[in-house]
Amino acid sequence: MRNRIEALSPYVVRAMMIVLMGLLIISALMTVFPFFWSAILSTHSRETIFSTDITLMPGDALAANYAKLLEIMPFWQAMFNSFYVAFLGTTVSLLFCSMGGYAFAVYRFKGKNLLFGVLVGSMMVPPVLSLIPYYLTVKFLGLMDTHVAVWLPFTATPFCIFLVRQYVVASIPRELLESARMDGAGEFTTYWKIALPLMKPVLATVAIVQFVFFWNNFLSPLVVLNSTENYVITLALRSVQNLPNTPWGAVMLGTTISMLPILLFYSVSSKQIISGMTSGAVKG
Repeated sequence: MRNRIEALSPYVVRAMMIVLMGLLIISALMTVFPFFWSAILSTHSRETIFSTDITLMPGDALAANYAKLLEIMPFWQAMFNSFYVAFLGTTVSLLFCSMGGYAFAVYRFKGKNLLFGVLVGSMMVPPVLSLIPYYLTVKFLGLMDTHVAVWLPFTATPFCIFLVRQYVVASIPRELLESARMDGAGEFTTYWKIALPLMKPVLATVAIVQFVFFWNNFLSPLVVLNSTENYVITLALRSVQNLPNTPWGAVMLGTTISMLPILLFYSVSSKQIISGMTSGAVKG
């Protein structure tokens, strides 16, 4: 493929690069524009938002929208609840997914291939199909209207276990684990002191994926949370959209503020996501 490109005329190659860069710029603008538009609308009043004049300039209703936001919902309580759920869910996910992926990669047991096949196949099932069993299980366990019901069932996700398993198979030598056992280390000690420190790249990716999932999760809180004081930010923002004369400027302001942690998380950790995804792709 590279030889074919080099055989083309330099003008053709330059034209192809210009077209490619143009497509990338258009795609980037289409991705960024909803965030920019939400931030702009957060500075306008409801009347301005629904007026016929479309403007991309900031308005003068930011302070009024912020006061209205605190009036119509416990915004900062919902933000704290989201941080609480995302932090606990991500922390426990790191433990469960690392243990599950390590077990699939290192140990041999009866039914391992079948169980792993079911695990991989479950990733193709739409999450909405599990809402009814999820609700019935949470209700049976007496966890309705609790934050535990929002994060605990999603801590051992098939995708993250699969990701850790692939990384361990490709990047952690079996000889290293065997030498630890020969030196007298038990199975848990081998996992905790030898394998786990070597999983840092993939565990960073798991942490990012899970934190974003818990922060953006809407369906699960919608099913199990009833009390306003327990609402996470996604549910709190949705709950006020049924109010008469919904103050959309305040809703847009809350939406913009709620996106900032995720945008900051991605901007800081985007390179770590890519390195964690690809570091175990090629066996050295």
